[in-house]
Amino acid sequence: MIPINRQVLDTEPDDFDAECRQKGLTWLQKNPKDTRKSPRPKDFWSPFRPVLADRFANLCAYGAMYEPVGTVDHFQPVNADETLAYEWKNYRYASGWINSSKNNCTAVLDPFDVQHGWFEVLLPSLQLVARKDRIPEALHPLVDDTLKRLHLRDDERIVRQRRQWLKLYEQGRLDLAGLQELAPLIAEAVQAQEKT
Repeated sequence: MIPINRQVLDTEPDDFDAECRQKGLTWLQKNPKDTRKSPRPKDFWSPFRPVLADRFANLCAYGAMYEPVGTVDHFQPVNADETLAYEWKNYRYASGWINSSKNNCTAVLDPFDVQHGWFEVLLPSLQLVARKDRIPEALHPLVDDTLKRLHLRDDERIVRQRRQWLKLYEQGRLDLAGLQELAPLIAEAVQAQEKT
């Protein structure tokens, strides 16, 4: 995870209120939870996924790597508060499998709360570790739970992605600036390794 400036969500897309929030709240009023076939509210947010991706520089908010086909993650899950399903500030851009891993969990570290240097990728293992010496102690259990629940530490799916970005860099097919843009934690690890 890397720091993300909260301002990325300060300005809603021009038609978000009319096309998502208002339509969604109207839908919720007409379809009480106990009367509908599906427990999930109607999806009015997906048309705004490209804008969300742009705001997150196409980086998964949790995996901190380029994600070309990410999803809209409801940071506070829909089942916790359905009205938040239609709130722009509740959205995070995420890889689909990571979003699915998060599921309905409310105890996940918000990417907007992450500070620079809290996490690093180790070379050559490509594991993600938390720098506990830099993270407030009160957040340690939440950080540990987040790494485990979202499979960010060493799951083969995410390690393979990290390995591919590193390989492209090592082969000279991606320069350091490109690596910083597409996989910033790997770029930091490479820079740290090159200094030693």
